[in-house]
Amino acid sequence: MGFEYIKSLHIIFVVTWFAGLFYIVRLFIYQTEALQKPAPERSILKPQLDLMSSRLWYIITWPSALLTLLFGTWVLTYRWGYMEQGFMHAKLGFVFLLYVYHGFCHVLFKELQAGKARWTSTQLRIWNEASTILLFAIVFLIVLKNTLSMVWGVLALIGLAILLMLGIQLYKKYRIKKEQ
Repeated sequence: MGFEYIKSLHIIFVVTWFAGLFYIVRLFIYQTEALQKPAPERSILKPQLDLMSSRLWYIITWPSALLTLLFGTWVLTYRWGYMEQGFMHAKLGFVFLLYVYHGFCHVLFKELQAGKARWTSTQLRIWNEASTILLFAIVFLIVLKNTLSMVWGVLALIGLAILLMLGIQLYKKYRIKKEQ
């Protein structure tokens, strides 16, 4: 198979993986909130949200994570010279953190499937932004291929994180005001 096809498949599975990661945490938020509802609502919502989470996690997110790894490794065999450059080490470090994030999401998934909500919906909203920050870091590193630009990128990520936290807090205030 030609390099461009392999690279295309890698990009497609990165996109589907991130889509799964973004949506699974949103479902975690809904599951957590459903567990706090009174019995009639909870008994309707929990099974449906559990089913949706399970299908997303096992049919889209996990396969996409594995195929991303497979095709990413294959792409790297064509571009092995990149392994001598700092940007690739940094990028692979962020990718490793993304797999750690994925693994922790699996722990949360298992807990919520068992009806245990360890985190609040607000904490999960903040957790959801970690994958966004990792996405920015990985894309900027692979496109710019420059560790000096990474310094500016890290500063931009810190700014982005601050903006995301402010957005989450504003949304929380809006929700509380709307519920009153």
